[in-house]
Order: sequence, then structure tokens, then C-alpha cells
Amino acid sequence: MLELRKIFLEGAEWDFVGEIVGRSVIMFIVILVILRLSGKKGVRQLTLFEVAIILSLGSAAGDPMFQEELPVIYALVVLFSVIVVYKLVTWLASKSVFINKILEGEAMVVVREGMFEMKHESDSDFSKMEFFSELRNQSVEHLGQVRTAVLEIDGTMSILFYPDEEVKYGLPLFPDAYQEATREQENVWVACMYCGGVISYIPPTRKCPRCQRDKWANAINTKRV
Repeated sequence: MLELRKIFLEGAEWDFVGEIVGRSVIMFIVILVILRLSGKKGVRQLTLFEVAIILSLGSAAGDPMFQEELPVIYALVVLFSVIVVYKLVTWLASKSVFINKILEGEAMVVVREGMFEMKHESDSDFSKMEFFSELRNQSVEHLGQVRTAVLEIDGTMSILFYPDEEVKYGLPLFPDAYQEATREQENVWVACMYCGGVISYIPPTRKCPRCQRDKWANAINTKRV
């Protein structure tokens, strides 16, 4: 109990508590106004550049909430300066493709013709399980249903599907079906569990012709529901 009292109460100036509440309310309202001025309506729309701006706003707003020696006007100046810089930089990005790529990056093709795009396999942010989750969230049962899937710069996934009559065998994405095939079977379509490449049998070496990995799952070709 003594330790809790020391952690929570020792050194507290009770006369300043009411002021902290007022400062917090003011800064919260200011942050909401600033975010509305940025024009964004949701977190899913934020790019890395905009996340950096949000962190800057949070840092500038947080200190004056509880530091008595910092007047709120300092934070207001910082906040409005940041939003002016943000508007200026976004305007420059709209005029220059080069600046836009530096600030926001580029969209990345994740799936092409029912298989994972191999040229991104060495990217540090290439996470197969994250892509599985995004595809499942859009009711994709297996990669054979997908003609093209693009990871947008704001983290959303854009998908072009094959028509039902063109759906082919593909790597299953749901856990119950995404299981390693442990024994070789004839005349059974299998998909590489890493790249999604599909062939009609497990090679004797078990090596995938596309990525040289050695784990396979039974491919499926169900149509979209």
C-alpha cells in the first residue's frame, strides 16, 4: 500500500489537478480540430507520413496537459505549424510523383494470377500471414479465386477476382485447409505453402519449381460464395 501511495500520490500538487483536466479537454478538442483539417476520416486511410504527423501532434499536445511550466499557447503554435507543414508537403506530393513515392511509398502487387508475387519475398514487410488475413477478410477462400491483389499504400487490399468459370486450383487460406500434405498422392493438385504455385503432384524432391521450398498443401478450386 505504501508503494502504491508513493507511485500514485507522492509529489502531487492537488491545486494543479483541476488545471490538468482543463488543459486536457482543451488539447483534446484542438487535436480533433487538427485531424478534421487534415481531411482524413479514418485510421485505415493513414499513410506512414501521416502517422508520423499524428505522432508529432500527440507529442506536442501531451506535454502541456500536465506540465505547469508549459503554457497551452506553445502547443497551439506547434500544432498549427505541423498542420501547415503537412498541407504544404501534401500539396508538393500532389505535384510531384517522386516526392509522393518518397513520402507514401508505392502500392505492391501481392497476388498475380493466383500465386503470391515472388519479387517481394525479400521485403522486410512481406508477411504472408498478414496477407492471408486481409484476403480472408474479403471472403477469399483460396488463391485460385484471385487474379490480382494489390496492397495499397494505406494498408488496404484491392482485389480483382476470376469469374466463376475461370477459378482454378489454388493455395487454401483458411487454417483448416492450410495443412501440410505429408504423403505423396497421384493426380491430386497441390499448392506450395510459401508461394502458392500449383502443380498436379508433389515432386520427388518436394522442391517447388518457383521458390524451391518443400512444403505443400492440397489445393482447392471452390468458387466464391
